[in-house]
Amino acid sequence: MRPAVRSVSFLAFVALLVVSPARASESDHKYQLDDPVTLWVNKVGPYNNPQETYNYYSLPFCHPSGNAAHKWGGLGEVLGGNELIDSQLDIKFQKNVDRNPYCELELDEVKVNQFKDAIESSYWLEFFMGYVGEVHLDKNSDNEKYMLYTHKNITIKFNKDRIIQVHLNHESPKPLEVGRTLDMTYSVKWIPTDITFARRFNVYLDYPFFEHQIHWFSIFNSFMMVIFLTGLVSMILMRTLRNDYAKYAREDDDLETLERDVGEESGWKLVHGDVFRPPRNLVVLSAVVGTGAQLALLVLIVILVAIVGMLYIGRGAIVTTFIVCYAFTSFISGYVSGGMYSSNGGKNWIKSMVFTASLFPFTCFGIGFILNTIAIFYGSLAAIPFGTMVVVFVIWAFISFPLALLGTVVGRNWSGAPNNPCRVKTIPRPIPEKKWYLTPSIVSMMGGLLPFGSIFIEMYFVFTSFWNYKVYYVYGFMLLVFLILIIVTVCVTIVGAYFLLNAENYHWQWTSFFSAASTAAYVYLYSIYYYYVKTKMTGFFQTSFYFGYTLMFCLGLGILCGAVGYLGSNLFIRRIYRNIKCD
Repeated sequence: MRPAVRSVSFLAFVALLVVSPARASESDHKYQLDDPVTLWVNKVGPYNNPQETYNYYSLPFCHPSGNAAHKWGGLGEVLGGNELIDSQLDIKFQKNVDRNPYCELELDEVKVNQFKDAIESSYWLEFFMGYVGEVHLDKNSDNEKYMLYTHKNITIKFNKDRIIQVHLNHESPKPLEVGRTLDMTYSVKWIPTDITFARRFNVYLDYPFFEHQIHWFSIFNSFMMVIFLTGLVSMILMRTLRNDYAKYAREDDDLETLERDVGEESGWKLVHGDVFRPPRNLVVLSAVVGTGAQLALLVLIVILVAIVGMLYIGRGAIVTTFIVCYAFTSFISGYVSGGMYSSNGGKNWIKSMVFTASLFPFTCFGIGFILNTIAIFYGSLAAIPFGTMVVVFVIWAFISFPLALLGTVVGRNWSGAPNNPCRVKTIPRPIPEKKWYLTPSIVSMMGGLLPFGSIFIEMYFVFTSFWNYKVYYVYGFMLLVFLILIIVTVCVTIVGAYFLLNAENYHWQWTSFFSAASTAAYVYLYSIYYYYVKTKMTGFFQTSFYFGYTLMFCLGLGILCGAVGYLGSNLFIRRIYRNIKCD
């Protein structure tokens, strides 16, 4: 037996927009007395499945007369599945409306069944936003009675000539009975408020949740981890390396001491003739390192823009900013990839350039194509329109791809000359067998534990924001966590590479990448736990979207961390071999 579903009273202020271009403007949201105001309807869907959304009029509500105006937002808003339709309710600025009918809803068997299914699945609607109806228990028969809300009570708070907040309460639930006609009504009440227009969005931010003590504690804990880890790495490695340098650089020892030192010689110094040997699959490694460097810069830029510009206020603003910034930072991926590929002796730089420019976008496109097919099959608003796909492709083809090409050319010519501290020997040195915990696979698996630990709490807040209708606004926290992640990843990867070289295994390139990229594997495992323990999502549609979106996120995170780990290890290894004698 289902408990009654109560109405909700939160409605995003952005639902009310002006329609009179003569006296009011959507750019400044200023109104004059009796200016017409449009109430836009958006979408409906099961409350527990955030991505499973449908057109508002997919349910048999009263349809507007004639051709209702449609409003499409920016690129990010369309990708988010928003389709605003004019409800044609008569609302005017500062003019109260008592209970006023706007249509009669005639119920037949098909409509009743549609509403019952929606109420049973706790469908919410976005006006922005409320529930469709509720379930009552009939005391006489112990049967469930489905009730449809027939009255919309809209309360609007305003400050002078601007709308500040909008609240929607659903009232007057009436039973769904075949053949019955329901009078659908609405009322509007205007209330003045002292809240300024600049602070209008604060009421929708969950301060107790995002600024909870555990959030601050996690930042402090991660910061202490950074201090401890960097101090430990510096102390152990520099002490060991200093002793190695001193012993390796001695030239005036007697013959007995020299022979003893040579006999004891082992570890990273013995592989100096192989450590700079080009890695296997150089094209792929160059592409993922270049893409990861671009993603690292991209995330930093988006976070900074979000802090300065408060992007959380606009629907889809974060997605739009991400796509545009990705296109314009493609030069970085080409530059890093081209320089790395050329400096390792690569000859087919065109192949490297094309692979770098298309690797991440086409991977995301492949996942998105599968999800889009599912959304189209379900008739959901989550399906991306063909026109939007064309726009995204044009951005990639005419901005991202040319910039990646330019970056590859510049990187190949400016930083692509081989400049290794030690000459690579012709015959590869055999790699001796070592204990199991010094193998590349174990080093790679263990490398992601500490970086994951540094972002574990923040992942909870990010997941909860994305999948549970909360507005993420603490981008200052995100910036600190991102910087901590970079530092911890570099330190852990350097330690792993040093242990691997001491085991006389010179295949450090891919190991360094996977050691850092394994952070994303732990995040994905955490997402599985989060899905089953922290959410109430159900159905194939929402499950596929949850794990599909999470897979895209983890692929990006893995490439980002892997590139940071590789670049940090590369700088460290070049530094230590620069100070020894390479024969």
